[in-house]
Amino acid sequence: MIASKKLRARTVLASIPKGLPMAKTVLVVDDNALIRQALCEMFKREADFEVCGEAENGREAIEKAQQLHPDLIVMDLSMPVMNGIEAARVLKGLMPMVPLIIFSEYSDAFSEEARSTGVSAIVSKSEHASVLVAKARALLYDIAA
Repeated sequence: MIASKKLRARTVLASIPKGLPMAKTVLVVDDNALIRQALCEMFKREADFEVCGEAENGREAIEKAQQLHPDLIVMDLSMPVMNGIEAARVLKGLMPMVPLIIFSEYSDAFSEEARSTGVSAIVSKSEHASVLVAKARALLYDIAA
């Protein structure tokens, strides 16, 4: 009886992949270089995330997303050239399965409009960074945030 439990336990352990799961790639989009850099550093510190690229406006985000095929896009709302809502509308048409988080100081004012474009989540820049990471994990790994 004890031997069979040990054998079953070894079988279960052997079926679990070794090491960490493959890191999820993130495209960071913000017109403010300091915020973009801070977001990149934050995601790079997380073992399960890898920053695949950066963009400073919506149009550039669309180009980079098509080139890089990220697992997640984190994007500001208010940007020059093309704002986050316009870019989200295009990105959701091109990549409907890729979660898109709007990370903005104007999150409350535009939340209804952003959600209508297919945005997966909205996180205020006034929130602690851990809220953004938790939301990203929840969207990518299908867990509660």
